[in-house]
Amino acid sequence: MDRVKFTAMKDGDKEDYDFLTHHEVEYTKGTADRLLQALVDLDEGLSGYQVTRLAHSLQSATRAERDGADTDWIVAALLHDIGDIYAPYNHDEYAAAILRPFVREQVAWVVEKHGDFQLVYYGEHIGANPDKRDAYAGHAYFDDCATFCERWDQSSFDPAYDTMPLSHFANRVREVFARTPYDPAVTRPGARSPLVAG
Repeated sequence: MDRVKFTAMKDGDKEDYDFLTHHEVEYTKGTADRLLQALVDLDEGLSGYQVTRLAHSLQSATRAERDGADTDWIVAALLHDIGDIYAPYNHDEYAAAILRPFVREQVAWVVEKHGDFQLVYYGEHIGANPDKRDAYAGHAYFDDCATFCERWDQSSFDPAYDTMPLSHFANRVREVFARTPYDPAVTRPGARSPLVAG
């Protein structure tokens, strides 16, 4: 069998779906490497900053690592803008959707909301609400998102910063995306881990 027998999903049988499951599981094993390639593609995206979008992502991850952050935070810092090319109007939600099955709930929430939190730095200059993040006041991860933005995101546009290359982070990305998706021992709803080593 090299492809399913059906042309409408409702007509598939167990043999068809066992076949597809095998192929889909094999395909998911390449997710990390596809994401690493997508990061390279960020160099071809719209910029205007003093660094490319890839350089910004690498700088964010480098800062996270140097702050003593754990693997979830480092990979999230690396991938937080992965949606810039594919979903420019909701890049934060796009990145969070990619990460959510493989990282702590805390990390996915921060990535999902970081766009709203970033407005505190520039919202007034573009006619947006710089206080949009106030809608999340009191949320368990509010301070985490504010710290993520302050220490790793908004400050990572410096062409003189000593940034680690993508190859430095590749195995961490592979480690995260090799995890069992939605494993409660990984997603740990309600759990918090510090962004910066104490």
